[in-house]
Amino acid sequence: MKIFNAQQIYEADDFTINKQQITSDALMERAAESIFNWVNTRLQGAQVQIHLFCGIGNNGGDGVALARHLVENGYAVNVYVVNYSEKRSKDFLINLDRLKERKLWPEFLDSDCEFPEINHEDIIVDAIFGIGLNRAPNNWVAKLINHINDSAAFILSIDVPSGLFLDRVPENRENVIRANHVLSFQAPKLVFFLPQTGGFLNQWELLDIGLDQEYLHKTETEFKFIGKPEVLPMYIPRLKFSHKGNYGHALIVGGSYGKIGAVNLAALACLKVGSGLVTAYIPKCGYVPLQTSLPEVMVLTDEDDDLISKINVSNDYATVGIGVGLGRDKKTVKAFSTFLNDNKSSLVIDADAINIIAETPELLKKIPQQSIFTPHPKELERLLGKWENDFDKLDKAKAFSKKYDCILVIKGAHTITIYQDKGYVNSTGNPGMATAGSGDTLTGIITGLVSQSYSPLYASIFGVYLHGLAGDIAVSETGYESLTATTIINNIGRAFMELFKRPSAEKEEV
Repeated sequence: MKIFNAQQIYEADDFTINKQQITSDALMERAAESIFNWVNTRLQGAQVQIHLFCGIGNNGGDGVALARHLVENGYAVNVYVVNYSEKRSKDFLINLDRLKERKLWPEFLDSDCEFPEINHEDIIVDAIFGIGLNRAPNNWVAKLINHINDSAAFILSIDVPSGLFLDRVPENRENVIRANHVLSFQAPKLVFFLPQTGGFLNQWELLDIGLDQEYLHKTETEFKFIGKPEVLPMYIPRLKFSHKGNYGHALIVGGSYGKIGAVNLAALACLKVGSGLVTAYIPKCGYVPLQTSLPEVMVLTDEDDDLISKINVSNDYATVGIGVGLGRDKKTVKAFSTFLNDNKSSLVIDADAINIIAETPELLKKIPQQSIFTPHPKELERLLGKWENDFDKLDKAKAFSKKYDCILVIKGAHTITIYQDKGYVNSTGNPGMATAGSGDTLTGIITGLVSQSYSPLYASIFGVYLHGLAGDIAVSETGYESLTATTIINNIGRAFMELFKRPSAEKEEV
């Protein structure tokens, strides 16, 4: 699913209006009817008090039009116009007149007024600012936003939480509505998925308001939201007359004294995702534990007992996942550098391999094209340098990807895969996956997919989705706190099966 920026959304509106020969207020009416239908389906006429806070632009127009539908259907409604400017949008004024024709007179709020009383059992509809906000709210509007947030009432925001920009982080977090639910039009917004902005909403849902499909289909976007429809075409089916050699031989390089478990997890995940053969290269201290716990994995050992001092492997491997539990001993750093001199396999680079590269940037010249980096936030910071905010982070990641022709998997609540100028936002996963070994598991999954001839980009996008889906399946039985990396791995098979469930068998996602 494409993630459109603000300019593209305005262009989609104009394209739709021109092609479908409708007026802009007719498009606004579609939006209002969609919101009303959503609300009415859930409230079923319940006489809860609904407070609509409407700005004076098109987002406010949506709110005023919604108020008309609510009143016409017998709901208890208070409408407040947040009078933050002398300018009014045309469609806002049209809908304000329609509201007055129904004998519903809104209360106008300005810098000198007292804010209305809101009870915690009431419902608030936030339609103050939309996607066009380009400056911080006035001080009195910011106080109103705080008043709304402090009410403890359920807050439903239209399109985006008011005060949230689409292209930057708000300077003052107190100036943004904290929405319980957001009804966004046609496509999600990037700010829903970034750590510094996603916290302003608990849940979001899309409403189809009939924007023209030709525009939506043809327009390229910088970011895409990755769900099942996007990953299914990436899947490579297994052929009946095939053997393990058809599905690649993957090598996992890592481990040090006390951290052999990281290799165990990565190698097991590599197997579970379908790699035909998996070999682990580890220090001698890990030989018995790994060979005992994973009989399907072949094991090569370093000459050193406790760490990796030389990486004596051939170039026969389809791909190499390197870095899990590796450590940064001087011998290991030298071994890694020497390995890069001779390596011809594609690489999945994680953990201490990333840290070594960050400390020795000249190693980047030795990294094969299309290599995949899977850093957690601190590892990413070491690799890219500090960033000002999440948007700057994404810009730096794109620049790094272009410079070194590599793929960056930026791990987080919504892991974002970056390649060149494009970003792919993952839809699966949950807070229980913030646990030891979860990253090692992801490295193994992506390595196993690359070994099966998935392109590095597809392996990254598909691997991240599958990893999160396995975690979502697992957490339904364990709860967040008890979810472990091993449990995630044990549910990779179920995640594959979930991909091919028919829609009729699936539960509706909320």
